[in-house]
Amino acid sequence: MAIKMRVLCYPENNKKLHTLAEIIKAEYNLNVNSVDRIPPAYSCDKERLVILATQIKGNLPDNYRLFVRELTKARAANVAIIAAGDEACVNHTKQLLREAGTNVIEEVHNVKIGLFNSKVTDEEKAAALAWVKTTIDSLA
Repeated sequence: MAIKMRVLCYPENNKKLHTLAEIIKAEYNLNVNSVDRIPPAYSCDKERLVILATQIKGNLPDNYRLFVRELTKARAANVAIIAAGDEACVNHTKQLLREAGTNVIEEVHNVKIGLFNSKVTDEEKAAALAWVKTTIDSLA
């Protein structure tokens, strides 16, 4: 299934989130620049789905917050979140996305990340791909 989709990671040095993003890219045969950091090197434009893969605790960093506030309907029709952090940060992100005018997918995919937990297991891969499939199916 071809879909205009991007997966954006924050922070960019989180290996597990970046690996999940690459797995999603490979599964859906996405473009070369479809996996990026926040803020991305290439701006979002008329994306059907943008997945934010984030690990944030405490307050939202300025560069992240400013990027999320600019994800309007023209840039991203739908936004979904893979979270490895604070639930309050996820809720704040959702609020900022709604204020920007984009459709926010309510179901968040949670990922456990620890100090020595940077590898993606087969179960985590399967769960992430199932979540993405469900998310895409809900857009139809």
